[in-house]
Amino acid sequence: MGVITIHQSSTAHAAITNPDPLASTATSLTYSGFHGVPVTMRLRKTAVRFQPIVVFKTGLLLLAHTITATAFGLEKHLDVRSASISSLHDALFSGQTTCRTIISAHISRIQAFNPIINAITALDPACLSAADALDAQLAAGNVTGRPLFCIPVLLKDSFDAAGMSTAAGCLALARNRPRVDSPTVAALRSAGAVVLGRASMHELALEGISASSLAGQVRNPYDLRRTPGGSSGGSGAAVAAGFAVLATGTDTVNSLRSPASANGLCSFRPTTGLVSKEGIVPVSATQDAIGAMGRSVEDIAVALQVMAGARGEDVPDEVVGTHYVKEMMEGDGLKGLRLGVVDGFFNHTADPETDPVNNAMETMMSLLKNAGVTIVNITDPVFDAVSILTSLDVQRFEYKEQLGLYLGRTDLDGEDVPRSFDQLYHGNRESQDFVVLPYQYDFINKSSTASTSDDEYKTRQAGIRRLTEHLAATLATHSLEALIYPQQKNLVVEIGSPSQAGRNGILAALTGSPVVVVPAGYSPEEGGRGGVPIGMEILGMSWTEGRLLGIARSISQLPGAPAWRMPGTVNSSVEVRAYEEVPVIVPDRGSVPPEYPLGNLWHGPV
Repeated sequence: MGVITIHQSSTAHAAITNPDPLASTATSLTYSGFHGVPVTMRLRKTAVRFQPIVVFKTGLLLLAHTITATAFGLEKHLDVRSASISSLHDALFSGQTTCRTIISAHISRIQAFNPIINAITALDPACLSAADALDAQLAAGNVTGRPLFCIPVLLKDSFDAAGMSTAAGCLALARNRPRVDSPTVAALRSAGAVVLGRASMHELALEGISASSLAGQVRNPYDLRRTPGGSSGGSGAAVAAGFAVLATGTDTVNSLRSPASANGLCSFRPTTGLVSKEGIVPVSATQDAIGAMGRSVEDIAVALQVMAGARGEDVPDEVVGTHYVKEMMEGDGLKGLRLGVVDGFFNHTADPETDPVNNAMETMMSLLKNAGVTIVNITDPVFDAVSILTSLDVQRFEYKEQLGLYLGRTDLDGEDVPRSFDQLYHGNRESQDFVVLPYQYDFINKSSTASTSDDEYKTRQAGIRRLTEHLAATLATHSLEALIYPQQKNLVVEIGSPSQAGRNGILAALTGSPVVVVPAGYSPEEGGRGGVPIGMEILGMSWTEGRLLGIARSISQLPGAPAWRMPGTVNSSVEVRAYEEVPVIVPDRGSVPPEYPLGNLWHGPV
């Protein structure tokens, strides 16, 4: 048996014990797993030509790259529908596939199914060449220290990435081209991720419907009549459909957690300030946070580990360098855990849209109690999502200033691109560059005159401080590690609805608290359609991301916890195409429903 060990020591510790260049016996390969634990792969019996081992300065021992995917018959049949970081690394590092094949497999799925869900606005023209470069590095033994090596990632259309436009779903910004990556994107690439392209979003992240003038309406792959949540709806729908392993998102009130909930995914909103917001189209300095979503808690933990390396502006020194994956793995799980369930974040009215959510949460709480978790019912009237949003949300006071700072940057190129808030919204009264929803129309007109110097803004900021203190006191008084509640009181709304009603993200958005979302269940199947996913938020105190991920992981592993389901609309394998160049994806801009007409959002004087 040939044994190859991949490790990071300074000397070689292994050798091939079967030197026969044509080995028909099984071969095993050991490499460092995603959290530093050695992983041994046992390759199936086949005739594979081995080239001599090369020992590199990094201390890696590796078979040369002639162990290819074709030797295993996987080039055309690599199924990535439920791929994870670890499963792709297992296949890649054992020689069963190549990075180009992994990326081609995801592109093939996008070409096959994006016309159904309309989640992708563009592919990165450089993604295949990036994969080839990683294959060359793998052949050279240069794979250490990159936890996202060859992991396909999609970017929300508000993240700056060199070589692609950053439009934030807005047709007026379609030619906006950054010269450099945002720090978060740079961190992802440095960790070995392959940026596949851009996921659609709700225009300028101002609602949760995920409709835009640039790319049309994103559809929920679990129920094509419904929205995918938002504003990062393209990210959620795409990961659920197997278009990528991870996708980035932003969260001003609900925008990461809503699509994760509606698409059966996990996501994190980190403590405000932990992950850099530089180079990302903003809404609110107070409320914006940056995160990611994936199909497992383990995968989003790796994403957080990488993205937190793009250090944010408010990170305490004692938090810098925290190993979130290690903290997740080493926690006590659910042992002795006390969780508070926020009664004010439920809609107890019997209704076909709310009953599935309440039933799913009841099941989750029963599972937790059976696992020994103490559930404390929090009935404090302060924790009312609608009241908090109405009285304390500060987006409209900060939006004009924040968007103006982004558009006015000198490292953005593009002909005829608006470079200020006024140029964008007031520059052309005849433009049809905006989706007109009631909330967006009202928000833009109020934002045009509101500012951070308003007395109302200062009053709301004082209220936010009181709310933050009250949250901390509530957790301390009841000896709670976290609060739990449904991300949305009702099922994600249907396309054509005026807004994404019933969401509960505002508490974390205002207090800056970290949150992890895990699947809580599905609505009953109806009319041949699979159930609609329902998500649960787990909210903790600032800078406790590692512990929250550990709790989330333990919950997801409970017997009876909802298993991830592939959406029926896209649940078939796709033959992997051989691409000479990256194909062009054309989103269905005409899919915007008549309830959201294209037009101008400004009704005031020019």
